Order: sequence, then C-alpha cells, then structure tokens
Amino acid sequence: MPKKSFQEIINSPGMPVLVDFYADWCGPCKTMTPILQQVARQYEGKLKVIKIDVDKNPAVAQQYRVQGIPTLLLFHQGKQLWRQSGVVPGHQLSQVVQQYLP
Repeated sequence: MPKKSFQEIINSPGMPVLVDFYADWCGPCKTMTPILQQVARQYEGKLKVIKIDVDKNPAVAQQYRVQGIPTLLLFHQGKQLWRQSGVVPGHQLSQVVQQYLP
C-alpha cells in the first residue's frame, strides 16, 4: 500500500486526525509521547493520531506555521479545528478531542 501524503491523511473523511509536530531531540516532545499514546488508545476507532517529525518534513511544518514544538493540530476532513503549542496534559487533551468527536 503506498504511503499516504499528509494532505490525504488530514482530508480523509471519517475520523478526526490529531497531528503531533515533534523532533527526536525535543525534551517536551518526549513528554507528549505517552500522553498521545494514551489518548490514541482512549479514542481508538474514533480518532487518528499521527506524528510529523519537523526535521524530516520541514515543508509541512512551514505550511502550518509550526514555530515551536511540540505543536498539536486537530483536523477533521481537512479543516483545522484546534491548535496548541507546548505540552498538553492528558486530561486537557481528552477534553479537547471529546468536543470534536461526532
């Protein structure tokens, strides 16, 4: 199966997509990893969580004006619903996701 482009993933119908812009060298990004894994498990089948490495995908990061990492963006069918930079506590992230689930 060919790898989908970022645009294909965020524009796909169905479930919202939570995007984590991160880098391997970023300390706060490492803090976000278990939080994102927990949210992905909590909303399995209702939410897609993807990680975008800003060092490997600078064009995508630039397109969405990602200046600080981690930056989280929530999309549904290509529309950006929410955005936040920095570490987001699990309970807060769950509340945000909950608002946008069908």
